[in-house]
Amino acid sequence: MAADELLVARNPDPDSSLAYLLRVPLGAGLVLRSAGTWPRTKALYCYPVTADEWPAEPDIVERIPLRSCVRRGAAIDLVAARSRENRSQLVFTTARGREAVFWQAPRTRRQARPNVNLPTARAAGIAELEIVVDSHEHYAYGFAGKPVRTVRRALPCGDYGLVVDGRLVAAVERKSMADLIASLTSGRLRYALGELAALPRAAVVVEEAYSAVFKSDRVRPALIADGLAECQVRWPEVAIVFCDTRGLAEEWTYRYLAAAYQWAITEPAAMERIVAAPAFLVAPPAPGPSAAEVRAWGRANGIAVPDRGRLPAAVMETWRAAHGS
Repeated sequence: MAADELLVARNPDPDSSLAYLLRVPLGAGLVLRSAGTWPRTKALYCYPVTADEWPAEPDIVERIPLRSCVRRGAAIDLVAARSRENRSQLVFTTARGREAVFWQAPRTRRQARPNVNLPTARAAGIAELEIVVDSHEHYAYGFAGKPVRTVRRALPCGDYGLVVDGRLVAAVERKSMADLIASLTSGRLRYALGELAALPRAAVVVEEAYSAVFKSDRVRPALIADGLAECQVRWPEVAIVFCDTRGLAEEWTYRYLAAAYQWAITEPAAMERIVAAPAFLVAPPAPGPSAAEVRAWGRANGIAVPDRGRLPAAVMETWRAAHGS
């Protein structure tokens, strides 16, 4: 390997979600698994591996000549020998308790920190909003600094739900751009939109700007744009909203669900629309409690509950009686 080249090869491991290998010209060669070939639209997650993971005969995707490759503390600054997309940085950190590296460029750093200050005012003036988080949602929004109380339960659709009078009246499905494209091309997005459309109010929030659709290097951008347009025409009652970052998507989700709550309790026709709507628009019952929630409630109220396994029917009946469900 030339000392002044960054090599990008295909990852030969078919089970890895990181499709590429990087070899950085530091020492004997630093090897990382990577989600992409260069941080063009967003920072790329990388995972450091041992040097012997570099194949004896690598399938080289790109050779990037470097003017500079310098380690500065917990980061490596890379300067490519080209006029555009020439600066990037590998930042070493930990993510969910594991060593991780984020490959970022000046442009992606600016996108990750949009020049906006999020409002601190309570959405719709609600003192505390209870948001149901789907129990299958990984790395869920925490709504830090917001007057929000979250509970985890299995939602029939969406990742974040709003329950009013025992009915699920609104839900938001969260998507990263990669997940949006994958679910669109596989057909899963259409099924999800069909389920969301059965609710009185529902939306899909994407943690990326719409412009990122046209920067996809795996699926033709026109195919993605046409598919999204078709989905909005077929299910106009489910908005697909693009936010620039995860933080802005979280803010939008909070305010959307707060507005839905205000709609459900104040609009004169709202409850009539929820209760007396045609069958396909009737809000489903609120999702049941998780086992952990019932155990915590039982212990707090002096009820003997097993530490693990199925909860006794008597305990569940006691919980339902106490909560009027």
